[in-house]
Amino acid sequence: MSLPKTLAEDVARNLVMVARLIDEDPEQAYAYSRIALRLASRVAAVREAAGFAAYATQKYSEALAEFRASRRMTGSVDLWPVMADCERGLGRPERAMAMAGEPEVQKLDKAGQVEMRLVAAGARRDMGQIDAAIVTLQSPELASSAVHSWTPRLRYAYADALLEAGREDEAREWFGKALEADKDGSTDASDRLAELDGVEFVDALGEDDEPTGASAEADEQDGPDAEADVEDEDEDEDDEDDEDADVQGDDVDGSTKA
Repeated sequence: MSLPKTLAEDVARNLVMVARLIDEDPEQAYAYSRIALRLASRVAAVREAAGFAAYATQKYSEALAEFRASRRMTGSVDLWPVMADCERGLGRPERAMAMAGEPEVQKLDKAGQVEMRLVAAGARRDMGQIDAAIVTLQSPELASSAVHSWTPRLRYAYADALLEAGREDEAREWFGKALEADKDGSTDASDRLAELDGVEFVDALGEDDEPTGASAEADEQDGPDAEADVEDEDEDEDDEDDEDADVQGDDVDGSTKA
């Protein structure tokens, strides 16, 4: 669907803001998506952007509706995995599992199929089927040494499932593999490895720690004794002021007498 130039520019500006803010400030991105939606609700790209903004703010029912609308307009299956994940977010893992077995999955590209596998494994875990989740993630893509955009998340999900199943040594190995592939820091695999190895990160000086050395001496100088010294100095200054006043009074008296 084509839009008048001015309207198309307004819509484009709002979509740019959605893309720019969706990771850092999803609520603000959602607000921009609603503006774009009011301007051009019959544009598939707008419905898709609105869906992702709603998804980022955990408005899963709204996100699912927008994704369905976009799919009706385009006929594309690209949104199938995220639609299934919306079902998970709505507390319906069984529906997500059913979607994982639909013919649409076979039409997805490799990245989409891996994403669908991740969603299906998550649905298995939602239903308490941890062993089935592990089996779901086992695939040629997981075993491959090649690194793709989805590799860190796939390895991470597998490690996390192994850890939940009590297979700690294997989990450590796969968190390590996830970290090797995660050049952009898209997962917290390094933190999970440190946690497994018993490494704790603490502040050098906690809130309850007492200062030591020069800072402690400075604090002591600022204590009651220091306050007493200040009071003594104030008293001395008052005495000096009184003496100055007496001297000035004498001078005044002398000039009058003269």
